[in-house]
Amino acid sequence: MFHYEKKLQFPVKIATPNPKLAAFIISQYGGPNGELGASMRYLSQRYAMPYAEAKGLLTDIGTEELGHMEMVAAIVHQLTRNLSDEEVRANPSFAPYFVDHTTGVYPTAASGFPWSAGSIQSTGDVIADLTEDLAAEQKARLTYDNILRLSDDPDVNNVIRFLREREIVHFQRFGECIRLCKEKMDTPNIYLSNPAFDKKQPGNTPRGR
Repeated sequence: MFHYEKKLQFPVKIATPNPKLAAFIISQYGGPNGELGASMRYLSQRYAMPYAEAKGLLTDIGTEELGHMEMVAAIVHQLTRNLSDEEVRANPSFAPYFVDHTTGVYPTAASGFPWSAGSIQSTGDVIADLTEDLAAEQKARLTYDNILRLSDDPDVNNVIRFLREREIVHFQRFGECIRLCKEKMDTPNIYLSNPAFDKKQPGNTPRGR
């Protein structure tokens, strides 16, 4: 069970509406490298993870990503609230989003492609899943880097820098986790055995033995 605390992990207080900026920040809400996908990836992978330490890490980071999703949603909302028709017309990059969602917060990429579980994976294989997680954190960090290159709003950038730093921390934690799991995998070749599955098969000896 999750405990919901009624405050953001980092405060979001945007002074100046900017729908153009919102049109690409929304990608970290529902884009291929965004927070929705990250939370669903980790919270799904934890079920098949055979090691308690790794399962706990996936739960911890997965729930933190839910909080990050809320922060990105708050940014988008504050950048687009109380817009006039004239402001929408003056920002053609935001207009396609406006046509479909007005100023509601909807999980989509900056390209306009809606969120899909096809952007994440949960295989039940320890090495495959944790390697995907390492890559996911780097892609999220890269996306935040790109947002910082495009944004000149200090209120936005302060939040984005915080989120970027957390992606780096997550990458480091997953790196530590995969080393721990490799040490626990009692087989000559960790890539030929999946401890979450192979040991459960009656009479099955893990490949590589």
